[in-house]
Amino acid sequence: MNWIYNPWPWYVSGPLITLVMFLLLMVGKRFGMSSNLRTMCTICGAGKTSDFFRFDWKAQRWNLIVVLGVVLGGFIATNFLSVDTSVRLNPDIVVDLQSKGFESAGKAYMPDNLFSNDVLNNPKALLLLVIGGILVGFGARYAGGCTSGHAISGLSNLQLPSLIAVIGFFIGGLVMVHFIFPLIF
Repeated sequence: MNWIYNPWPWYVSGPLITLVMFLLLMVGKRFGMSSNLRTMCTICGAGKTSDFFRFDWKAQRWNLIVVLGVVLGGFIATNFLSVDTSVRLNPDIVVDLQSKGFESAGKAYMPDNLFSNDVLNNPKALLLLVIGGILVGFGARYAGGCTSGHAISGLSNLQLPSLIAVIGFFIGGLVMVHFIFPLIF
């Protein structure tokens, strides 16, 4: 029963993702998470102020079910199928992050400095989250989709724009981690 509490190996999870993508391709659907934000904004009436939000959101109901499944699956996995939710990091990285004030590095999946309720009282952390959210939202819109949509759905469709977007995501991540992150912390 110990297998329940460990991450699934790539040779199980990879084919399952492939199966889901195959089924979506066969029914003519595209997978992506950022498009759900547009759908939720449309449901809440954003179409009254912007043409971007004027579309038939009911055609995207299936994708909202995917989001619900992701949220429920994450909750079940974290609260019922996980014994240890810490991330295995190189000890040198843990020491470096802790020296920058991330005391929960190597102990928690999400750093408390950015994802606890105390963030709302810390102007620097709150500003970083707001700016990061704006940049991610802009980037997802500018790239025509998010990392999951391009990396999973777009690449499985052999779309060149998705390959370019994924390369851009990786370059952006490397620049952030190696150049910008050290300047911020």
